[in-house]
Amino acid sequence: MEKKIVEPKVVYTTRLVKSEDLNHHGTLFAGRTAKWFVESGFISAAKLVNPKGIVCLKIHGMYFTKPVAAGQILKFVSKIVYAGRSSLISYIQVVKDEGDEPLVSGFITFIYVDEQTRPTSHNIEIKPLTEEDVALHEQAKALRNK
Repeated sequence: MEKKIVEPKVVYTTRLVKSEDLNHHGTLFAGRTAKWFVESGFISAAKLVNPKGIVCLKIHGMYFTKPVAAGQILKFVSKIVYAGRSSLISYIQVVKDEGDEPLVSGFITFIYVDEQTRPTSHNIEIKPLTEEDVALHEQAKALRNK
């Protein structure tokens, strides 16, 4: 099968932070954030390959820069920035509004698997075009062996 060459494509998901999403400090619980973070990365991978074959391998980091309170609407901005033979690495940022600095950011590696859950080739190649995407591609490439 021939490789499909694609540019990193941004996918948006939105969440309303409710009282049940808060920790004992009254700010967004990191566990809830992780759930939404993985879901956002998964959706960006599912835009490229069959979602039935996607499994999460590793969250490389979720870096929080500011607390999030109830009532805030968060936008999860994700895109696949690197593709190995069976891996897809997504970069995710969480922002409140357009132009805001990220509240949370990080990378997640997903693996494409067959029906027996063995890694299998997805035949995707990511071709970064912008300076930002080239930098993210290189950062993600460096995460492969960590």
